[in-house]
Amino acid sequence: MAAPVRMCVDRSSWRALERRLRHSRAALAVTAIAFLVVWAAGGIHGALAAAAFLAVAVVIVLSRSADPAVGPSNAGPDPSADPVADYAVVAQGLPEPCFLIDGAGSLVFQNETARRLFGPLPVGQPITSLLRDPDVGSAIAAALSTGQQATVTFFERVPNERWFELRVTALARPGEPRDARRVFLVLLRDLTEARRVERMRADFVANASHELRTPLASLSGFIETLQGPARNDPAARERFLEVMAEQARRMSRLIDDLMSLSRIEVKAHVAPETIVDLAPIVEHVVDAMLPLANDSGVELVVAIGDRPLPVRGDRDELAQVFQNLVHNAIKYGHEGKRVEITARAERRMPAKPARAIVTVVDFGQGIAPEHLPRLTERFYRVDTATSRAKGGTGLGLAIVKHIIARHRGQLTIESEPGKGAAFSVAIDLEDVPSQPS
Repeated sequence: MAAPVRMCVDRSSWRALERRLRHSRAALAVTAIAFLVVWAAGGIHGALAAAAFLAVAVVIVLSRSADPAVGPSNAGPDPSADPVADYAVVAQGLPEPCFLIDGAGSLVFQNETARRLFGPLPVGQPITSLLRDPDVGSAIAAALSTGQQATVTFFERVPNERWFELRVTALARPGEPRDARRVFLVLLRDLTEARRVERMRADFVANASHELRTPLASLSGFIETLQGPARNDPAARERFLEVMAEQARRMSRLIDDLMSLSRIEVKAHVAPETIVDLAPIVEHVVDAMLPLANDSGVELVVAIGDRPLPVRGDRDELAQVFQNLVHNAIKYGHEGKRVEITARAERRMPAKPARAIVTVVDFGQGIAPEHLPRLTERFYRVDTATSRAKGGTGLGLAIVKHIIARHRGQLTIESEPGKGAAFSVAIDLEDVPSQPS
């Protein structure tokens, strides 16, 4: 009987095979998936698919063995190969602006994002000639001298005002000798939007605290007076209690508006799906505002029409929008003795949908042009004393702006001093199929 054949494979051969398979794993995976798809679709028999896959796999692995890039595992990187080309390919694909510099701080490569933001810098020029902030220069110098990562935050004014976080990192390939040419990655992260949101949050907290502190201070003062000098004065007590009740109502309105604004912001990126008719919503708001208008001596002139105005919207939020606008018109435009509310459909170019437009016009003192861009900011007031005296929280138009933005609509404000103000809300109309009679 023939002696059994012993196959002896040394460890280096196994390592070579393992290395070839590792370098071929992407191609093998794609090939396997392709054969599985064909087999699952019934286009090829299972055994035939397996045999074909093995044949292709052998070809791939053998072709990899001839690839000079797949050499012995202990050979290390090729000293003659320039790593900058590989690093540049990766840097070009990054969405953040980044630069590659050498050990002297001179530019080797900048990606397209960096070129758009900061302009082109010739290769070989010091990167500090482009990024001139002293803290940036110090961070780069520290990283170049120590080889350790350095991070710094800086403010760039040209061409636009932006905040950046800059990080300098030494790059090296595995097994690269210490005396090899060093390349450093300078990566920037744009912090402008984060800083803007942080500043808005800080301003919001400060303004909200101030708005609550004022009525609280008033309440504390009246309580101390009632506990002391006015303890036995019924007339003073009655007068002070009325003022205290008004301050409590003011705080309640402010808290309600803050909660409302918070709820709207949570849903800001989710457009409403329900189709509602704007016409009856506006009519309902006008009916609700009639008592206030009568008390203020203001006539509400309404022109809505009979045609439905179907839009995608939240009924309660839209009612809040028009209630805020009509309420403001009555409060701040009462000198004109008249407020006009119109709701109509506007046809536009054939490529654009028709819009429903609701306009609230008062004939009061009007608003100076410098105030118009800021009217929808939180807590912004044209006249702080007048607004507070009328019970305003400074959040009404901010709420209006956020609701309209959620409805993918548009808010337009037009005003001239002495000629009143017009607030218009435009939302795309929806095509609603007519119901069979």
